[in-house]
Parts: sequence; C-alpha cells; structure tokens
Amino acid sequence: MEQTTNTIEIEDLRLAYGVKEVLHGVTLNIHRNEIFSIIGPAKSGKTSFLRCLNRTIDFISQATVSGTIRVDGEDILRLKDIYHLRRKIGMVAPLPVGLPLSIFDNVAFAPRCAGLTQKTDLAEIVERCLKQAALWDEVKDRLNTLGTALSGGQQQRLTIARALSHQPEILCLDEFSIAIDPVTTMRIEDVLKELRKEITIILVTNLTQQARRLADRTMFLLNGDCIEIDRTEIIFSDTPGNRKTYEYVNGIFG
Repeated sequence: MEQTTNTIEIEDLRLAYGVKEVLHGVTLNIHRNEIFSIIGPAKSGKTSFLRCLNRTIDFISQATVSGTIRVDGEDILRLKDIYHLRRKIGMVAPLPVGLPLSIFDNVAFAPRCAGLTQKTDLAEIVERCLKQAALWDEVKDRLNTLGTALSGGQQQRLTIARALSHQPEILCLDEFSIAIDPVTTMRIEDVLKELRKEITIILVTNLTQQARRLADRTMFLLNGDCIEIDRTEIIFSDTPGNRKTYEYVNGIFG
C-alpha cells in the first residue's frame, strides 16, 4: 500500500451509549509525527473519541461504534488482534495510575507480558523509557522503590514511560496535566515535543492554551460534532473558520 502522510484516517465515526449518540459522524485525518490536540467543553466526546482509537471502548457493553478508523490503512474496528492494536496505540489516563510495583517493574511490566525475560534487555528498555519521559535522572538511584510513592508529576511521567515501553507508534493523552502543577506540566510538554519526532501524539485537553502551545493541528469538538479542524494558529486566531470556535477559545462559553 502506498505510504501517505496520514497515520489515522477516520470516516463517519459514530458512537452511542445505548440510545444516546455521543459522536455524530466525525471525519478527519491525523498526520504522522504531529501533535494533534482535541479541545471542547466537558461531555463533548473527547475521551470517548480516544477510547475508539485503541478499542478500550470495547470494555463498555452498551457502546456501539460505526464508521471507519484506518490506522496505517487497516480498519481497526474490524481487527481481531486487539492486544497488538493497544501496543501500537498507547494511552495515558487523566490521573496517574501507577501499578503497586517498583519503578522498574512499572516500566518493565508490558515487555515482560510480551515474553521478554532477559534482565539486561529489560534494564535497557526501562532506562530508555524513563529518559524519554524525563524521569531517569530523578529516579535512577531508586528504581526498586514503589512507583506509587513518587510525586504526582513524577507518577504522571512514569505512566508515560510505561506507555512507551511497548514502543507505540501513536500515543494518546487524556488530560495528562489535570492533577499536576504548572512547572511539571511544562516539563511534560517539553517531553511531548521531543517524542513527536518519533511518534504521533493525540492530546485531549481542557486547557486551550496548552493546545495552543503544543499542537500542530487542533480539532474543536462540541456536543459530539466536529466543528472545525485546522492548523492550531488558525484555530486560535481572530478569524477561525467557525464563530463557535472563536467563542470557545476566547472563553465566551465552555
């Protein structure tokens, strides 16, 4: 198949919980090695959109998904090997969820589940991922301490390191800065800017200025509808394509 600049191609994505439809025919492309942000008020469908991408929506029994999501040309809504998909598309939750294990074992968990047992190989992966998450220098002398004993910002970076341990091609972050201080948030944003050289990043955020700082392109979701997608500088300009976009990013509603 001919290589394109898109890593994700979505056509007419619809999601319903029971009889209530929460995504109404969303269509878009996400490019390789970009930071793509999704903004919009609460209950606009942002988190639900991410759950469709790595099929964690499957865990919700009343959810019904239709449309097409192609990742590197393959329709993932019809995939049988969901575990391979979730290695390819990593997810970081809004609040840091450290496993009740050591820092080392938190990062080594997924590679071990995949069958890797050599200590030297595991150590290399742990060091690489902690460095990518800008955490290595802070924890390299205490890798055997509990990950849950780290500060909130450190735990958030640990969850990023854990997500990177199976070398995803796409990394989804859902409100990663919701419970951490501004200084740590800025540090993680620097991490994401470096990671985009290697992977595609999809960022859901209620902090519009964070999208403005980080994203190459931005989608504005409102009540399950894609109102606008454009380069971030246009979304945040005085003349975006839709008046609702201007009103949201300028705090007139939302």
